[in-house]
Amino acid sequence: MSTTTSATSAPVIHEKIAPKLIGYLGMVHPMMADLGLAKTLSSIIELRVSQINQCAYCVNMHLSDACKAGVNQKKLDNLIVWKHVDVFTPAERAALAWAEALTYLAADTDYAALRSDLRSQFSDQDIAVITTAVGMINLWNRVQVSKH
Repeated sequence: MSTTTSATSAPVIHEKIAPKLIGYLGMVHPMMADLGLAKTLSSIIELRVSQINQCAYCVNMHLSDACKAGVNQKKLDNLIVWKHVDVFTPAERAALAWAEALTYLAADTDYAALRSDLRSQFSDQDIAVITTAVGMINLWNRVQVSKH
């Protein structure tokens, strides 16, 4: 690992400093799609997690992606209050609950109950891909937020 001798508060532009590393991270997304993660589901997961993490760049990008993927406007308008509206499917609700739990990491979270809800809608392979999607968007949010 290299070090620098000059201290500055300028953001580190990760994609310029470590393009190969960032490129490898980007390769995960097509792999998730190949394993069956629907673009509509990945879009709402990425948008919701980006809202939680307050990453404006990612919120704007994933809002656009969700529109392109065909997520209807009513879902987009209500994503921030998804628990209190009836526009999301049971599968989407289970995935969003999982995404929030893995983003907030609250000590009192009942992961077993959340997994049970997920298993009523998804296979274990689907759950592994959804979990990866949540982890990846949290990673990308942190990369972007680190530039603020």
